[in-house]
Amino acid sequence: MMDRVIAILPELNQAFLETLLMVSIALAVAILIGLPFGILLFVTDRGLFLENVVVKRVAGLVINLIRSVPFVILLVFLLPFTQLLLNTTIGPLAASVSLSVAAIPFYARIVESSARDIDKGVIEAAIAVGASPWMIIKSIILPEIKPGLITGLTITAISLIGYSAMAGTIGGGGIGDLAIRYGYYRYDNTIMFTTVIVLIVLVQVVQYLGDLIARVVSKR
Repeated sequence: MMDRVIAILPELNQAFLETLLMVSIALAVAILIGLPFGILLFVTDRGLFLENVVVKRVAGLVINLIRSVPFVILLVFLLPFTQLLLNTTIGPLAASVSLSVAAIPFYARIVESSARDIDKGVIEAAIAVGASPWMIIKSIILPEIKPGLITGLTITAISLIGYSAMAGTIGGGGIGDLAIRYGYYRYDNTIMFTTVIVLIVLVQVVQYLGDLIARVVSKR
C-alpha cells in the first residue's frame, strides 16, 4: 500500500496544489463580489438606510436562482461561458469559474445573515448623527460582523473543497480528478482511500484555522 502511495506522490502533490488553486480563486471572488452583494442585500432591506424593495428582490432572486442549481449541473451549464472566457474547459482554472459562481451567492447569504445580528440601535444612532451610508458600512457594519465574515469564509472554503472534488468528474483537475482517474476508473482502492484522507485532513486544517482566526478577531 505504501509503495503505491509513494509511486503516485508526485501526482498527488500536483492534485493537492490544483485544489488549493481552485479554492483560493473562488474564495477571492467570493470576497470581492459575494461580500458587497451580501451587504447590499442587508442595507436594502425594509427599515434600513438604503431600503429598496426592487433591488432587494432582484438581488435575492439572482442569488436564489444560482443556489438552487446543483453544483454538478452548474458545472456543465457554465461550460460554454468557461470556454468563451478562458478558451478551455479543462484544468483547475476552468473549474474555478464554476466554483466562483457557486461561491458568490453562498457567501453573500452568509454575509447578509451575519449583518442581521447587528443591533439596529447602533445603526440608527449613526444615522442620527449624520453618518453617510458608506461610513456606516465601513465603520459599523463591517467591524461588527468581522468574526461572522471569517466563520462564513471558513464554511465557504470547506464547501468549495467538496465542490472542487466534483469538478474532477469533468476534468477540472485537483484531488477529485485524481480520485476519479485512479481510484474509480482503475479500481485502485489505495488511491481512493488516500485522496479521501487528504481531503479530510485539508478540511480539518481549514476549519481549525478559521475558528482560530475568528476567536482572535472576536477578542479584539
